[in-house]
Amino acid sequence: MQGNLDTIDVAILILYSAVLIGMGVYYTRKCRTSEQFMVAGRSIPAWAAGLAVMSAYTSSISYIAHPGKAFDSNWHPLIFSLCIFPVVWVVCKYAVPYYRKAQLISVYSFLEERLGSWGRIYAALAFVLYMIGRVAVILYLGSLLLSTFVPWNIITVIIAIGLITIIYTLLGGMEAVIWTDVMQSIIMIVGIIFCAISLSRDVFSGSEPLIQSAIDANKFSFGSWDLSLSSRTIWVMIIYGITENLRSLLADQNYVQKYCSVPTEREAKRSIWIAMLIYIPLQAIFLYIGTTLFAFYSQGDELVRAGITKGDDVFPYFIATQVPAGLKGLIIAAIIAAAMSTVDSALNCSATVLLLDVYKRYFKPNISERASMIFLRGSTVVWGLLGTGAALWMIKAKSALDVWWQISGIFGGAILGLFLLAFMRVRLRLWHGLVSIGASIAVISWATFARNLPESWQWAQCNLDGVIIGATGTAALMVVACIFGLFNRKRDIQA
Repeated sequence: MQGNLDTIDVAILILYSAVLIGMGVYYTRKCRTSEQFMVAGRSIPAWAAGLAVMSAYTSSISYIAHPGKAFDSNWHPLIFSLCIFPVVWVVCKYAVPYYRKAQLISVYSFLEERLGSWGRIYAALAFVLYMIGRVAVILYLGSLLLSTFVPWNIITVIIAIGLITIIYTLLGGMEAVIWTDVMQSIIMIVGIIFCAISLSRDVFSGSEPLIQSAIDANKFSFGSWDLSLSSRTIWVMIIYGITENLRSLLADQNYVQKYCSVPTEREAKRSIWIAMLIYIPLQAIFLYIGTTLFAFYSQGDELVRAGITKGDDVFPYFIATQVPAGLKGLIIAAIIAAAMSTVDSALNCSATVLLLDVYKRYFKPNISERASMIFLRGSTVVWGLLGTGAALWMIKAKSALDVWWQISGIFGGAILGLFLLAFMRVRLRLWHGLVSIGASIAVISWATFARNLPESWQWAQCNLDGVIIGATGTAALMVVACIFGLFNRKRDIQA
């Protein structure tokens, strides 16, 4: 598939890159203060913020992993998406009113108010390290896909995408991030709907439609109802869906900063619902594409002859061989858009957290507006370069997704646990909090690395499905912290 792009496709990609940089330059004139850089002066309409939140949920992983998972397995990832409904209700009822009333820009300042400065600094540092890993994985996967279509090696592609994203994020701040996310979301939706319609025409036509092969193979199943946590059962996906969606909308600066960029609390709630009501059917379309790809290639051995051995490679192969010129460039632009919309948000939010939760909180509380802007833009560049460098390192990794699970599990689980404790108003001393975080990291490390142990160490092996490692860490932190909290309450009553 190398270099399999026509002139019009290349022109679309070049034009797309130029438009992104142009939008960054345009919004520079509106980005004069640190608040405008971080939350766009709280002037973003709800529908635009909703599309930006949705695009943060959707990345190049969705284009590759979700169709690939449906091709190889079934529709169990949709359970993750459906779990969003109760989570959005909880977040809109309890978190959004407080966040808006407090006029939060960094969500981690909430932890200092409820738990103490130790909670804020841990969550802030864990988040910015988490973002380097997120940028690395998304950049790597998006570049890996693009490098199969263009005559450049993956190193060149990673650097090019990384630099373009850094430039427009650096210039335009959150307003550029959100409005480029809006454009990227529209391109992504158009591209994915075209693929779904094209495949539907192919697999539903004829006297013996190909889709029957997918039905016979049980590809539309949601998984097993077995009461097991060691395989990808429906129960495992429910646990994963509840905890991961709660972490995203309650405790992740990526999402909170976007829905705090609108004028009112009502619009913040609307933006979240808009995001999820688009995201859920979009994920269903990704899975539908994977299922119809299974049906499309069910006859003959074309994939075998093409050297396709896993589901993740099937959709890129379909794009390369079946999509006409012009539309191919649009769809590839949509895939790169999904990657860039995730990276630009990560860079802006990382700069915000570094300024508010670290530099301004502990080093220079009275920092001037001009110095704040210099710090924000400098942090955007530094974190962008770190993420790009980490993406280059990912080329040598055996499994990008394995690295991502480890990063998200270790940092994500403890962050969610801290926010749940804060909303429950559990009182903890400094050493109580540090022990609770240590317990979470220890359990997550065990669940991540204690796999396939020698027979003599089978008693110590973790057999939990990998997607609930973060939930396991959250549970460990909550249990230890609540025990400390009960002792503290009992001591206060006695006193």
